[in-house]
Amino acid sequence: MSSQVNLQNVNLRMSAGEIRQFPSDPIPQIALSGRSNVGKSSLINCLLGRKSLARVSSAPGKTITVNFYELDRKLFLVDLPGYGFAKRSREDQIKWSTLTDGFFTKNPNIDRLCAVAQLVDSRVGLTQDDADMVNYLNQANIPYFVIVTKVDKLNATERKKNLEAIASHPALAAGTRVIPFSALKGEGRDEVLRVIGGLTGLNIR
Repeated sequence: MSSQVNLQNVNLRMSAGEIRQFPSDPIPQIALSGRSNVGKSSLINCLLGRKSLARVSSAPGKTITVNFYELDRKLFLVDLPGYGFAKRSREDQIKWSTLTDGFFTKNPNIDRLCAVAQLVDSRVGLTQDDADMVNYLNQANIPYFVIVTKVDKLNATERKKNLEAIASHPALAAGTRVIPFSALKGEGRDEVLRVIGGLTGLNIR
């Protein structure tokens, strides 16, 4: 029987700017990956029913930390630093690469990583940066699913065309789950929580 997760009991456990700060609690992890400004903070706030637990930055790419959101002491949602922000300095790019790579290669509980939620902006589609990330996950045999954000900003024709283009992108493994999502309208929230629950063996709602 799956364990019930109380979404009233959530907190930002750690904003880790260094690999050594990653928490080592033996609980499942779901990582969130995506471009700067793809909507990871809005997704987290929507999933957890909070308005500002995850800070939505007006300056994408400003903060380079790995943020561990703890759900009822049973699950970590791990917000990886956004990539693809053109104005980032060379020093910041190195820090991003070191932290993100460290999460996958030096994470004390990498065996607890159940999957990566790869976020893609519905208006932009899979960028080369997104494809590079997905290719890495494919090569490392890390399970993933795709959340297509900001679908409320598309009309019906654009939505159908863009979703089909994302779902059929050659970088994605065959059968990859693709979930349309709108933080503004809450569309896709229940499906994302069901998928996370299925991957972790937890009951989240």
